[in-house]
Amino acid sequence: MNNDLVFKVVRRTAIFSLLVIGVIAFVFKEPKPIVLGYVFGTLISILAFKLLDNTINKSVKMPPAKASSYATLHYFIRYFIYAIVLGVAALANYLNFPAAVLGLLMVKIVILTSTIFDKNFGK
Repeated sequence: MNNDLVFKVVRRTAIFSLLVIGVIAFVFKEPKPIVLGYVFGTLISILAFKLLDNTINKSVKMPPAKASSYATLHYFIRYFIYAIVLGVAALANYLNFPAAVLGLLMVKIVILTSTIFDKNFGK
């Protein structure tokens, strides 16, 4: 992937997340578990996005058969990481589970909204 595009997505995710954290802090009476769950999910989502970037960059330099198995392995690794994060968020009473799920979806939300509202996003 294009490094500028990856940086742009991470930067927009961070900015949008700060706005969401501000809204959470003003709306909820006890915002700490919600904010912690959201930050936990968002950080893992950003790290998984960087892992996807590294996987794509390495797999395009491999022969097709090896690239396919490499990409499939890393696909399952990312989903295993998501499962662990959701398990931790469900079991830990200091993290809010729905907020962690929202955090995990944040990179996808940023990419979709950027595609809709920013005509120069992919350039």
